[in-house]
Amino acid sequence: MISVNSQLRTKLMGLVKEIYPDEDAAHLSRRILEAFWPDGRSPRQRSRQLGNSLWSQKDAIVIAYGNAVIDGQHKPLDLLHDLLKRYFADAITGVHILPFFPFTSDDGFAVTDYEQVNSRLGDWADINRIGDEFQLMSDLVLNHMSSQSKWFNEYLQGHEPYDKYFFEASPSDDLSAVVRPRAHPLLREVETANGTRHVWCTFSHDQVDLNYANPDVLVDMIRVMRLHVANGVRIIRLDAVAFIWKEIGTSCIHLPQTHAIVRLMRLLCDYAEERVVLLTETNVPNAENLSYFGNRNEAHAIYNFSLPPLILHAMLTGTSRYLNAWQMAMPPAPLGCAYLNFTASHDGIGLRPAEGLLDEAEIGRMIDTVKAFGGRVNMRSLPDGSQRPYELNTTFYEAMKGTVEGPDEWQFERFLASQTIQMALEGIPAFYIHSLIGTGNDYAAVERTGQNRSINRKRWDYPELRGLLDDPSTVHARILEAMKARIRIRARQPAFHPNATQFTLHLGDKLFGFWRQSMDRDQSIFAMHNVSKEEVSIPAMSLNLITGMKWKDLLSGEEIDPSHGDIKFAPYQCRWISNRE
Repeated sequence: MISVNSQLRTKLMGLVKEIYPDEDAAHLSRRILEAFWPDGRSPRQRSRQLGNSLWSQKDAIVIAYGNAVIDGQHKPLDLLHDLLKRYFADAITGVHILPFFPFTSDDGFAVTDYEQVNSRLGDWADINRIGDEFQLMSDLVLNHMSSQSKWFNEYLQGHEPYDKYFFEASPSDDLSAVVRPRAHPLLREVETANGTRHVWCTFSHDQVDLNYANPDVLVDMIRVMRLHVANGVRIIRLDAVAFIWKEIGTSCIHLPQTHAIVRLMRLLCDYAEERVVLLTETNVPNAENLSYFGNRNEAHAIYNFSLPPLILHAMLTGTSRYLNAWQMAMPPAPLGCAYLNFTASHDGIGLRPAEGLLDEAEIGRMIDTVKAFGGRVNMRSLPDGSQRPYELNTTFYEAMKGTVEGPDEWQFERFLASQTIQMALEGIPAFYIHSLIGTGNDYAAVERTGQNRSINRKRWDYPELRGLLDDPSTVHARILEAMKARIRIRARQPAFHPNATQFTLHLGDKLFGFWRQSMDRDQSIFAMHNVSKEEVSIPAMSLNLITGMKWKDLLSGEEIDPSHGDIKFAPYQCRWISNRE
């Protein structure tokens, strides 16, 4: 029996009672503890103290599928490991390997077996090797499982305990309030040994939602969570966590039990001997997303989901008006928490996080522009049966082809500016691999799969990609080197710590700027970014740079005289003006 201190036991039992009031809280708590600390292991005697020491300005993460690079001969995870060491290790500290388990659809997010690595990618030893050299992030795909998984097959046959593992509803139930991220019918009819059933499918009919009202499901998922940690994972991404608890007659999103389950998982992580960070993935409007910080007791980190559509809008329209308004209203991350900043991922650019921040006309302009540049749009269903845009599907580099006025010659500069904003903002930067290497839209994959999201999920032939990255004249090599140069500069600046102070600057609609100050108050950085293709200048005195100090643009090396003259910005130029290097 594991030794558990009274504080952990008391907190855990309180959460168990909140989630499962009709269960024996003491017994269920013991099961949870034994699932997370198996084989006689024990929790830390004290919870990890709240603080901002789990990350620093040196952290930068790359997001990639396990088979992002292939050659037909070697294991894709070995090739990914080589790519990371050969091209990224001098700037990137962490890697999010997207679901690397056996699956049937959605490029990994319809998992058939939580305990095995997809043999087409490699094995646990390959995952361990990457985790030994990079901070490793993995997906806990906890909302749903493949309809061809062992668990679901056992459910269909009526075998215990799996006969109660998947969420059921009736076509006659009132489901009008359910928030939907997709447009397909919510329920799927299946024949089981216990008769006809209708299972809940939030994302697709191949992805059947688990039933967390059954505590056995939670215990098993805690066991899977421990398996990740035991194999070197140090950031656990809770995929689609907002949807995990359902109650007929409600929205079935962000329910109190969902938040309580996140708090329970956070509690376990904070008592783990390993330094485990819990990250929630909630592609929803901004206020709903922020709720997953809880009272500093839910996620350690949340995705900054409003950032991608707002940066995209700013770069396409040449105005920072909406980006500025959002940033001025954004709270700093609570103590012990952080934002994860990104502009692109394996999914599309979410439009729900722009709701309430961009009006319908502005969202429409953005959609029309991206579609004109070859992008696609995915829809979702509303309770009244209508549909509205859910996400834009494009690589971020392709979306930077021009502005709402049409294509132009500023694609490279515009793209680099968008990524530089991401690097400078409060939070930890995460870069999708196709942004780091300037991948274009993969139309062949869209045609082959029939899925719009495939446009941004290219599998590179590794020898071909190496040839492109080794040739400094290619756009892929130019983007990677420019990105890494700025990431390395960022890593040296205490004022870019993910939790360093930040205030938004008022510099007009063509510049997006903010002031960062290191936690020891020794360094200030005025991070300013021209989001337009026009030349812009501001009086140096308008920044209130303290005279007597040496001020320098960290990006250009230019010294700045704070007492007079103008600070000029070429189209899409970015400046990080600091009082120290």
